[in-house]
Amino acid sequence: MARQIVAGEVLGAFGVRGWVRVRSHTDPPDNILSYSPWLIGDEKAQKEFKVVGGRRHGNTVVAHLEGVDNRDQALQLSTLNIFVNREQFQPTKPGEYYWADLIGLEVRTTSGISLGAVTGMMETGANDVMTVHGERERLIPFVVGEFVKSVDLNEGVLIVDWDPDF
Repeated sequence: MARQIVAGEVLGAFGVRGWVRVRSHTDPPDNILSYSPWLIGDEKAQKEFKVVGGRRHGNTVVAHLEGVDNRDQALQLSTLNIFVNREQFQPTKPGEYYWADLIGLEVRTTSGISLGAVTGMMETGANDVMTVHGERERLIPFVVGEFVKSVDLNEGVLIVDWDPDF
């Protein structure tokens, strides 16, 4: 089974013709429209929808989905997640990573001490920050070269130059 990534969530209906308003987790936000089909639902069950139209609308995205032709149908999708298959993502350039690929990696210091696993990522403006959960939670800047020394997606390990007591 293909690995599914949460790419956004349906916020509600947009208009009366079945369009949905979406909070996208892609950068830029309207990139979510390039992934089709969408699997809309929760971790247990999703329904597949082909994206037939869409555009950016302020801080959100609006989309028209095949088979969703009125406001009532659109409202039924409100608050549900939008999943896409990881295989739909474009390949990254060397040294670039999708956040979804970093989640779950074991984080070790340059001296081999395990700090836990990456459980989340956040954008701070200055740089991205990893949330690492081990015996406690740590916030470690994702700055390649300075703090992040290597990322091995195949081995599932991320090496950081970080004081384990900090």
